Amino acid sequence: MTDENKELNECNVAATECADDNADLQVMIAELSDKYLRARAEMENVKRRAAIDIESRARIRAMSVAENFIPLIDAIDAAIAHNSGDDGLRTLAAAAENALARVGITRIETIGQKLNPAFHNAINTEESDAPADTIIKEFQGGFMFGDSVLRTAMVITAK
Repeated sequence: MTDENKELNECNVAATECADDNADLQVMIAELSDKYLRARAEMENVKRRAAIDIESRARIRAMSVAENFIPLIDAIDAAIAHNSGDDGLRTLAAAAENALARVGITRIETIGQKLNPAFHNAINTEESDAPADTIIKEFQGGFMFGDSVLRTAMVITAK
């Protein structure tokens, strides 16, 4: 019987060592799984930040280009003010504004609108039948690129 007890004791020791090894392996698997999931999440975050950064840079470049076209529109507006009967200038102005609208540049509404400091810069006031703070004249057009103001409109409001 002592040999049997000895064998049983050795089996118990082997089973305990095996269970300890199994527990150690389970801990290692859990740690590696956690590291994998964290690395995967970090890669997703890097991709997301890169996409946002690319979009932001493209928007900044587009706004920079858009700002360079505003003086062209100002020149066309000045030519129309000088010679309002010229249909060729009116056609040119419409074509330019349509081209800008296709890339997201739009004119800020002014005449008849209530003054909004985010979009309008009041440079003067005049007596008028219009309600106070209503825009009655546009001195210089304002432009938006999407939801960003490229340039506020310079306007004259009613007193």
